Amino acid sequence: MRRVKVYGTLGPSCRAREILEQMLREGMDGVRLNLSHTTLSESSELIDAYHSAALGCGVRPELLIDLQGPELRVGALSAPLPLTEGESYSLEDIPFPGELREILPTLPTGQEVLLDDGRLLLVMDAVSAKPGIRLRVIRGGLLESRKSVALPGCLIHTPALTERDRDQIRQAKSYGVTAVMQPFVRNREDLLEVRQVLDRAGCEKLRLLAKVENRSGIERLDELLPHCDEIVIARGDLGNSMELWELPAVQKRIARVCRDAGRDFMVVTQMLDSMIYRPVPTRAEVSDIFNAVLDGAASVMVTGETAVGEHPVQVIRFLSQTVRQAEAFQ
Repeated sequence: MRRVKVYGTLGPSCRAREILEQMLREGMDGVRLNLSHTTLSESSELIDAYHSAALGCGVRPELLIDLQGPELRVGALSAPLPLTEGESYSLEDIPFPGELREILPTLPTGQEVLLDDGRLLLVMDAVSAKPGIRLRVIRGGLLESRKSVALPGCLIHTPALTERDRDQIRQAKSYGVTAVMQPFVRNREDLLEVRQVLDRAGCEKLRLLAKVENRSGIERLDELLPHCDEIVIARGDLGNSMELWELPAVQKRIARVCRDAGRDFMVVTQMLDSMIYRPVPTRAEVSDIFNAVLDGAASVMVTGETAVGEHPVQVIRFLSQTVRQAEAFQ
């Protein structure tokens, strides 16, 4: 049986070489760099620390870049914006991207708007020329810069790659990137476009991971499999596209399709979310990891837990040790 790979995510919490060395020694096989919030050049010191840590450990781990792709995000904020439950806000209050500013006036009252992987929920209260679109907060909290935006049930046509994505791909080899994660894959055309850009950049040997995180990706899963090296069950935005209690069954179905086709798949999002603040995970979290391995996952990944969490080394220890226990159980 192949060894299940364990991935973390680079960020401020693990920018020190010593921390990265400890994470690698705890069993981390590679890291993800989220390019929705930064660029390769802006992260050069962090990437250098990672490569230096790997050299110190005598290993050659992977570096995955997660592109921006067709995902919509709010713009830059001078400070986190409190969105108060029950209050209404205008388009001028929230820095929505241009595409959404054009689309929102065409949508009906009651349309849901999810922010920050669904942590914040707003609904369209009224649409009129004056006073304009109002968004009422159902589930409030602090909105930070560059957080995701999703409109459940609404299909928005955007290019598979942004110009910045294309530029990052051109630089990928010089930073030691080993794989590219394409977000919000909708059809095989998205993957063919990414592969074409990779080939033109001389990156034909880089692995291509297809992130399934919307209904279009689920419905077209069969056509995605031949055009990627691994499917990513990205449960954050995938959970925004349906009722949350439907998500476990969808995850199981994707896993089964991948197994039957002999295609690797990764499980990611909130695997050890409580460890952003706590040194020990919940029983439910370790059970989730264990079951992902039993379902046949080729890899598992944590995101904010190591990027901004308080216990990045312990996160990798629990993730890796739980994976190894699941492998031994099979």
